[in-house]
Amino acid sequence: MNMLFFVVFLLFSALIFRLGIVQIVQGEDYQRKIERTEDVTVNTSVPRGRIYDRDGEIVVDNVPQNAITYTRSSSPNAEEMMQTAEKLARLIEKETDQVTERDMKDFWIGKNEAKAKAKVTDKEWTAYENEELTEDDLYDLQLERITESDLNELTDAELEVLAIYREFTSGYPQTPQIVKNENVTDVEYAVVSENLSSLPGVNTTTDWERAYSHDGTLKTVLGNISSSKEGLPKEMAEYYLARDYSRNDRVGKSYLEYQYEDVLRGQKTKMKNITDKSGNVLDSEIITEGQRGKDLVLTVDMDLQTAVEKIIEEELQQAKSGYHPFLDRAFVTMMDPNTGEILAMAGKKYEVVDGKAEIFDFALGNMTTSYAMGSAVKGATVLTGYMTGVNEPGEQIVDEPLNFAGTRSKSSWFNRGGAFSISDTYALMRSSNVYMFKTAMEIGGARYIRNGSLKINEQAFPTMRNYFSQFGLGVKTGIDLPGEQAGYKGYVDQPGKILDFAIGQFDTYTPLQLAQYVSTIANGGYRMQPRIVKEIREPVSETNKIGPIAEEIEPTVLNTLDLEPGWIEQVQEGFRLVAQASQGTASSYFGDAPYKMAAKTGTAEGVYDGPLKEKNKNEMTWNVTLVGYAPYDNPEVAMAVVVPWAYEDSSSSIPINHNIGRRAMDKYFELKEKKVTEKPAEAVVDQEIITKQETTNLKDE
Repeated sequence: MNMLFFVVFLLFSALIFRLGIVQIVQGEDYQRKIERTEDVTVNTSVPRGRIYDRDGEIVVDNVPQNAITYTRSSSPNAEEMMQTAEKLARLIEKETDQVTERDMKDFWIGKNEAKAKAKVTDKEWTAYENEELTEDDLYDLQLERITESDLNELTDAELEVLAIYREFTSGYPQTPQIVKNENVTDVEYAVVSENLSSLPGVNTTTDWERAYSHDGTLKTVLGNISSSKEGLPKEMAEYYLARDYSRNDRVGKSYLEYQYEDVLRGQKTKMKNITDKSGNVLDSEIITEGQRGKDLVLTVDMDLQTAVEKIIEEELQQAKSGYHPFLDRAFVTMMDPNTGEILAMAGKKYEVVDGKAEIFDFALGNMTTSYAMGSAVKGATVLTGYMTGVNEPGEQIVDEPLNFAGTRSKSSWFNRGGAFSISDTYALMRSSNVYMFKTAMEIGGARYIRNGSLKINEQAFPTMRNYFSQFGLGVKTGIDLPGEQAGYKGYVDQPGKILDFAIGQFDTYTPLQLAQYVSTIANGGYRMQPRIVKEIREPVSETNKIGPIAEEIEPTVLNTLDLEPGWIEQVQEGFRLVAQASQGTASSYFGDAPYKMAAKTGTAEGVYDGPLKEKNKNEMTWNVTLVGYAPYDNPEVAMAVVVPWAYEDSSSSIPINHNIGRRAMDKYFELKEKKVTEKPAEAVVDQEIITKQETTNLKDE
């Protein structure tokens, strides 16, 4: 019995000793293994927010699609991964177009160890044994000596395995990596799901893809996102990683998708991976459900946008039926002059691809390209004259040909030889150049002497550019999109260039700047910040509903013109005469319009500087423009039309700017009337009640 108790004592002592080692000496290590086994969490991406137009119509959505993923363990085993890839290759079809030559060489070496070893000479092996060469050196030699014939030994089936294995290795530990998410058939999805137990790390899930309800409409402005293969852009990877992104997350790469990335990205799903002690994923479970990104409601009316794009296409095609070799693009920006909301921003570009003429979306050109705008900017010149004190509203100026020493005569298009007094409104109505020339000369302190030299204060240019910038000309408009251009300031080598500046034939401006400028005149002198996003909405699961407002983007006044009473009304009257008076330069196109248009036309002659300039140096072309707003007494829509390089000489002029402008304005009011007519009766009643209640509240206040 004593011996038995002694043995029991020894056994318990050994057990206590062992427990001490496990708990005290190795306790922390085992605790880490337990935590690693039970609490390895990862984040998985969720669909991005939707994008709607101003009327709640979906513009960009997410379409679900079957996907097969692979989650690599923290201690990957290349042999096991290859075996899994081989099994998966028998269940799915995988494209091999992403496989590189280097991938194929690495794979060939792994499959042909004996042949790969034979690529190294005995002398080189001896050098390796003598530590004159490293293993990396030998591997590089093998890679160099693999021939095209060697690579041709790889079968299509082996290349498919390689393509899958390549996806396995490109992921990050414990992070699901997309193996296939395009054209995953229901059969593939089902078969893989049934065999997950024999495919460690592989899983089936639902991924998403961006879908555009209007095909290419406004596509360049909406922007792009990176694919799951691209992941984070290299140049911004560190920025995104610091903001809790994963390397294979899809992010906005350009324009709207990029600008509103923080809003559209959503809240990731938090998952717990159940792993074995080797780090292999055995199972996954959701800890926290994710939520797709917030939705954007645009200021754009997609019905109007689509219609305007069609108008531009038709007018471009019609104009190209004649001989206008340099005409290749046209732009229209329509905005609410009172709020800065962009209602439509359309642009089209005509190109010949493989001998076939095609028209592409170029809406971005409204903010990324600039042109001389011609007489359309004369409203800014007249108001600059008022603000600098050199002119007064209604003041008469003699319109006459101006002759300076050493230069050709400069005159208005309608007055080549006479001399008569005109007012500011007449100057705008008939588009007088001389009125603008003399205004610029007064600003520069110059006195006109027939056949004399022109002496202008060098501060005239910065003065006029400063005032023009207050309308939005020559400066960025502040639109909520990246990549906006400010235009080009002409090189001043002669003081007389200020005369060209005054009639819009020196500096260049973007079509969007032109729209902001005419909006500033339309609304009485407030430069509104253009914006393309109206609201940010909370996401909801129902596909046919828009969530509650998370943030409403308020109108922003960038600056207010310092005007005396009656100044801007004088320019507004001049614009009205352009479209309504019998002598107005746009009256034949807008005189009968029921919405009572105010406008200013423009042409700018200059050396062609488009995409064909290398083959057509010193060719002279004409840009044609149009700005306007309606109704003239209560503006609700402002518009800029820009058609660069429309024709080559005045004898071949075409009214493409007027045609586009009239049709676009007609369409705006047509759609407005249609939407009012189609509005449900109860909605109209509700609005009337709200309006009456608001009116009562205002009276009480």
